[in-house]
Amino acid sequence: MNITIVGTGYVGLVTGTCFANAGNDVTCLDVDTSKIERLSKGESPFYEPGLSEMMTKCIEDDRLRFTNATTEAYEHPDVIFICVGTPTGANGECDLRHVFGVAGDIASCTPESRTPLVVVKSTVPVGTTHKVAELLPERMAIANNPEFLREGNAIEDFRRPDRVVCGVNSDDARNTLTQLYTPFVGEGRELLFFDISSSEMVKYASNAMLACKISFINEIASLCERNGANIDAVRTGMCSDNRIGTSFFRPGIGYGGSCFPKDTLAVMEMGEEANAPCLVNTAVHELNLRQRKWFAERIINHFQGDVNGKRIAMWGLAFKPRTDDVRDAPSIDIAKTLIEHGAEVVGFDPEAAGNFSTEVPSVDIANNMYTAATQADALVVCTEWPEFGTCSLSKLQSLLNEPLIFDGRNIFSEDAMASAGFTYYSVGRPTVTQSSSTTAKQ
Repeated sequence: MNITIVGTGYVGLVTGTCFANAGNDVTCLDVDTSKIERLSKGESPFYEPGLSEMMTKCIEDDRLRFTNATTEAYEHPDVIFICVGTPTGANGECDLRHVFGVAGDIASCTPESRTPLVVVKSTVPVGTTHKVAELLPERMAIANNPEFLREGNAIEDFRRPDRVVCGVNSDDARNTLTQLYTPFVGEGRELLFFDISSSEMVKYASNAMLACKISFINEIASLCERNGANIDAVRTGMCSDNRIGTSFFRPGIGYGGSCFPKDTLAVMEMGEEANAPCLVNTAVHELNLRQRKWFAERIINHFQGDVNGKRIAMWGLAFKPRTDDVRDAPSIDIAKTLIEHGAEVVGFDPEAAGNFSTEVPSVDIANNMYTAATQADALVVCTEWPEFGTCSLSKLQSLLNEPLIFDGRNIFSEDAMASAGFTYYSVGRPTVTQSSSTTAKQ
C-alpha cells in the first residue's frame, strides 16, 4: 500500500518506519529541509531504541523515503496520515493550525484522480476529525486513528499493540485500515472500530486515566510518609487486588513528557468548554505539579533552607528512561528551583543531556554518572535509568562530599542504603539516616 506520512516528529517517524518495515511503500513529508536530509541518511532526530537501524534498512530497501515537496508526497497515496504537532496553549487549548493547514494542502495538492483515505493520527480534541473532513474533497474518506506509543518502547508498541483504535464513518475506511493493520493485530491484540468522536476521546481518556494513577499513588505515598507507613508495603497490598493491578502505580516525582501533561490539560479545557468541569483531571494536574515542588523543597529543607553554594548532582534528565525527551520533565523544575536558591547543579543523562542543556543552560553536564557525583554535596535521582540502580555504592560514597541521596524514583532499597552508610530520602518510605545506617552496619 502507498502511504504518505505528514510530519516526522515522534509519532510520524515511528509510524512511517514501522509501516515501511511491514512491506508498505512510505513517503514522509516535512517542511524542514535540514531535517529531511538527516532522515534520508537514516538519522533519527531523537533517541528511540532501534529506530535508526530500522529506518536505514527500510531506506536501503527503497520502502521509506523523505521529502519536503508536497506534490511528490501527495502524488499517489492510498492513505495519508496526519501526524503533525498539536501544541498546548497556556489555557490548555490545542493549537490545531498545523492539522488544518495539512488538510488544506491535501485538498489542493492531491491529483483529482486520487481518492486517498485521510487519517488523523495527531492527538486532537473531539470534533476535530470532522472539521478536517470539511476541508477535504468529497471523494476522500476520513478516519481517526490515535496513537498509544510509549517513548523508549515505541517500535514494539507499534508492532505488537495492546489494541489499535480506529474511528470511521464508512466501509471503505474500515476496509482500508483493516488491510493496513492486519499484520500487527491478532493473538489477543484487537483492532477496534468506533465512531470518530469516540475514537478521539479514547486517546484522552486513556492518558488521563494513566496520569490519574500516577498522581493517586503519589498522594498515597505522601500520606505514608506522614503516618509512618511504607508505600512499598501499601502498594503490594493494594495491587494484589486484581481489580486494581500494578501498572503505573509506582511512586515518584510525577509524570512528564509530551502526552500526559498536554492531554490532561486538554481534558480540563474540553470540560470548561462543555460546562462540565473535569474535577478529577484538575486534581491530577495539580498533584503532579505539587509533587515536583515538594521534592525540590525537601532537598532545600535538608540543608536548613540554605543550598547557596552547594553542589548538587542530578542523575537522569529525561522525563523517563530510554528516551532523550525532556519535555515537561520534573528534572527541569527541580533543577531550576535549586539554582534559584543558589545551588550549583551538575547533571548526567545517558541520552538527554543535550536537550536538557537547551532548557536549563546553567546546569553543568558531566560525561558520566560518577563524574557528576564527584565532590557533590548531594545526589538527586530524577530518572530511573537501569545503570543508576546498579552503580557501585562504595565508589559513589567515596566521590560525594557527604553520603546523601534524594531518590525521586525509589531505585535503591532502604536496606542497601542503610548498609552502605547513606542518608537516604525516597518517596513514601521512611528516611534512612546516618544513625540508622550505623545501626544497620552493626
